[in-house]
Amino acid sequence: MREHLYIDGQWVAPANAERFAVYDPATEALLHQAPAASVVDVDRAVRAARRAFDEGPWSRLDGKARGGFLRAIAAGIAERRDELARLEVRDNGKPLAEALWDVDDAAGCFDFYAGLAETLDTDGEDVALPDARFRCRVVREPVGVAGQIIPWNYPLLMAAWKVAPALAAGCTAVLKPSELTPLSALELAGIAERCGLPKGVLNVLCGLGGDAGAPLGAHPGVDKLAFTGSVPTGRAIMQAAAQDIKNVSLELGGKSAFIVFDDSDVEAAVEWILFGIFWNQGQVCSATSRLLVQEAIYPRLIERLVEETRRIRIGNGLDAGVLLGPLVSQGQYDKVLQAVGQGLRDGARLLCGGRRPAQFERGWFVEPAVFVDVPEDSALWCEEIFGPVLAVRRFRDEADALRQANASRFGLAAAVMSRDAERCQRVSRALRAGIVWINCSQPTFTQAPWGGYKQSGIGRELGVWGLNNYLETKQITEYLDPAPWGWYLRD
Repeated sequence: MREHLYIDGQWVAPANAERFAVYDPATEALLHQAPAASVVDVDRAVRAARRAFDEGPWSRLDGKARGGFLRAIAAGIAERRDELARLEVRDNGKPLAEALWDVDDAAGCFDFYAGLAETLDTDGEDVALPDARFRCRVVREPVGVAGQIIPWNYPLLMAAWKVAPALAAGCTAVLKPSELTPLSALELAGIAERCGLPKGVLNVLCGLGGDAGAPLGAHPGVDKLAFTGSVPTGRAIMQAAAQDIKNVSLELGGKSAFIVFDDSDVEAAVEWILFGIFWNQGQVCSATSRLLVQEAIYPRLIERLVEETRRIRIGNGLDAGVLLGPLVSQGQYDKVLQAVGQGLRDGARLLCGGRRPAQFERGWFVEPAVFVDVPEDSALWCEEIFGPVLAVRRFRDEADALRQANASRFGLAAAVMSRDAERCQRVSRALRAGIVWINCSQPTFTQAPWGGYKQSGIGRELGVWGLNNYLETKQITEYLDPAPWGWYLRD
């Protein structure tokens, strides 16, 4: 495991020589003492990224050349697939099958943006003007130095979502991974180094939020801030960005609703409900953690849902057949158990789960929980828990379902299930969310936009929208008439 920070193409010790502990969530054992960046290291990294952008070759390379580096990084990730997946399991706790999927998606993300980088090799596009004496072209240029702060739930994949489009656009980057899961981001830096990425183009700083994340957000040398994480931290990022009017994109929390109408297939609904809330231990910003079930189907669906929830195999993510690993940290474990307790005090009824499994003395394991009869004003229904906790309510008709689903300060995602295709389309348009799934939950594709309404964030990641996050639009207008303009200088 890496002992140093990656700054300006070199592995360097943190300026203050400090380290912080990283733990294995399944055993609570010390996994690594990671290097802890400080404000001094942040300044060094931003200055390196600034030089690489302003003076170095990166922003001047054509898109095809940048795409070549991105494809090499993708190949480097794929080559180390098994190793990186096992590292993710030990660092984050997720089951190995999920980690393998994440690594594949990370490689695919770099490949995808390699292709988009090549689309930037144009002279721009003409804009039709009403005056033939002028010609206008619009070109897209990289925004500059990107400060990127990512969460712990998908460590390598979230790094790819940020770094790949930034580099494709011609930006340079300073990446700050979560202090809970810093290990795969450092390995990504190692892969980039091996691919010959010019120095300063990608810098990776481990460290605590106050010591590394906050100085990165406030640094005047950063042109763009991209953050994925909680609403409170996102608010702080916006405040930091406001000081210099920085370009900012935020992907924040969610409390996504899953609406199941009574004409749905019960078995299919149960499968997608389980996937929507218990994948990655429920530590997913888009998790469909609020389930709305129409009254006629409610008893049968809840019975099957509880049966299948109790069958989910819990354990160390490296063990075969495990579908639910531990939560990422002691802090997250405590938060989830506190939310379960508060739900009970609010009058919600717990049908299963919500406690430590009896077979585990160590590790941050929580049995997947299903609550019903959840009051609409309960924190269990309103607030993001980020754990394997499902809150269920009934609804009468389509209008009632939409009212309950949209009554949230979040608007990241939502899902609707019905055999009535017209109703699915109608409901999907009425849901106030940036992502809507029909007859499924959580499928995510690099090609499609990702982001939400309301307090779920600003801007979109992935697809061409993710590339546009790191591009500025420039107008270049030329006067073509050989005769003088003649406004001030007249005969």
